[in-house]
Amino acid sequence: MNAPVLSRDAAAPRHDWTLQEVEALFDLPFNELVFRAAQTHRRWFDPSEVQLSQLLSVKTGGCAEDCGYCSQSAHFDTGLAASKLMPAQTVIAEAARAKAGGAQRFCMGAAWREPKDRDLPKLCEMIAGVRALGLETCATLGMLSADQARALKDAGLDYYNHNLDTGPDYYADVVTTRTYADRMDTLAAVREAGMSVCCGGILGMGESRRDRAGLLHALATLPEHPESLPVNALVPIEGTPLGDKVAAEGEIDGLEFVRAVAVARIVCPKALVRLSAGRETMSRELQALCFLAGANSIFVGDRLLTTSNPEVDADRRLLADLGLKPMGA
Repeated sequence: MNAPVLSRDAAAPRHDWTLQEVEALFDLPFNELVFRAAQTHRRWFDPSEVQLSQLLSVKTGGCAEDCGYCSQSAHFDTGLAASKLMPAQTVIAEAARAKAGGAQRFCMGAAWREPKDRDLPKLCEMIAGVRALGLETCATLGMLSADQARALKDAGLDYYNHNLDTGPDYYADVVTTRTYADRMDTLAAVREAGMSVCCGGILGMGESRRDRAGLLHALATLPEHPESLPVNALVPIEGTPLGDKVAAEGEIDGLEFVRAVAVARIVCPKALVRLSAGRETMSRELQALCFLAGANSIFVGDRLLTTSNPEVDADRRLLADLGLKPMGA
């Protein structure tokens, strides 16, 4: 299986990738793959810039979904106590602190299958308040109806995050309470409302390389590529089926993770490729390889919803040592 040859214009977005082509990219020699990804990155972005985002859980736990990796699912005993939706002013205050700490983008996450219409006014208030601070706004709230998507857009939401999680062939091993088609319907509602899409997945859940290729193929063949593409490494949570499985079988190999970042950069060249969950256990050298392969956004702050994140000072040292700077600075 031969990888597609990159011509002078090959960094231009394509929507006709075949699964076999994406698999062939994964199979390239490591140095060649990272080189191609770095070429693509430089066509669309300044490779010395990284967007800094911060994520806040605005409603934690008690989710009706059975996502096998998630500490917030009501289906699993992970010791996490459920909480109600935070007051809007509390969220806005947290966003102000995030901005003071250097964040450029503020993401709000709620553990829901979908928001109730009664929650929309409070959600819209917090979104409008965060936007007024001059921060880019993102939310992940589960499935959305078309009317809900329009309400969030009208409140000032820039991005909506709704991950596919994995490739379609492995999806049923990850979650059974929501279909791939359900996820696609929410992405379509977000697009129809005029918001940008944040959509990626989680690696290291026991999937095969073909499944990782299937995830990126699904994203690369959307009518419009996601403007934001999170690449997460599973953080194993005790008590979750996939967390327990990975604890027994081992986490994803670091070089394989870099390959996925590189392929994401090539097949969705204009996306912000977000090096997301799992960084806390990644070496500085592994993170540097991810940046070389085209990652250009990270989450800062000490928490990612319910899991830990590298300390702010450690991130500042890493970016300084690599000669990287906040996007637009």
